[in-house]
Amino acid sequence: MGSIEMDPLLLAWSYFRRRKFQQCADLCTQVLEKAPYDQAMNNISSAAEYYKDVLKQDNTHVEAIACIGSNHFYSDQPEIALRFYRRLLQMGVYNCQLFNNLGLCCFYAQQYDMTLTSFERALSLSENEEEAADVWYNLGHIAVGIGDLSLAYQCFRLALVNNNNHAEAYNNLAVLEMRKGHVEQARALLQTASSLAPHMYEPHFNFAALSDKIGDLQRSYVAAQKSEAAFPDHIDTQHLIKQLKQHFAML
Repeated sequence: MGSIEMDPLLLAWSYFRRRKFQQCADLCTQVLEKAPYDQAMNNISSAAEYYKDVLKQDNTHVEAIACIGSNHFYSDQPEIALRFYRRLLQMGVYNCQLFNNLGLCCFYAQQYDMTLTSFERALSLSENEEEAADVWYNLGHIAVGIGDLSLAYQCFRLALVNNNNHAEAYNNLAVLEMRKGHVEQARALLQTASSLAPHMYEPHFNFAALSDKIGDLQRSYVAAQKSEAAFPDHIDTQHLIKQLKQHFAML
């Protein structure tokens, strides 16, 4: 009679529930060694499958519910994400991060009546300046979404007041400054953003595009290469590099 093999993830969870922590850790290490690419950052779809397996064993696991909700949101399914976040509310989870996510989901699911209420609660529940900065940053995105760029500018500024290391807010402020024609202010903000978060491609690409626009081709090319290193599949970066190479070939 052939032996029956149990799913290693379920077996690891069984060890954990029986407080056999060392055996659980050893088995998880073996699984990750067999599939090292599953450890890669931003492998959201793979992580979501693991979290679904966790929920089959414990349907009240807060982190698993939150991560699956996040996966649906970033898969352009805000309505489904709302179900998971509301489930957390029913379970008694009541914090800044949850209402911050609820606000975004409500906006993109076109449930506008709950959007600002959720963000107001998120601000009231923020325990530190970093959390408040994230709320103001998301409110800035909402303002951009409704076309109120003046409000967006103020929200991103407030994000930086609470956390002056918020790279995304610097980047978005730079884009708004570019729209106003304030080139030097935009370049300074983009340089700050790229120095704070060199792994982000957006500040590098925006700096490259702005430098190309004003004729600074060398700086544009250097920034475009950094953007490509951070996000090799970014089409606009590839087009810009190709265009710059054509310019250099003509010199």
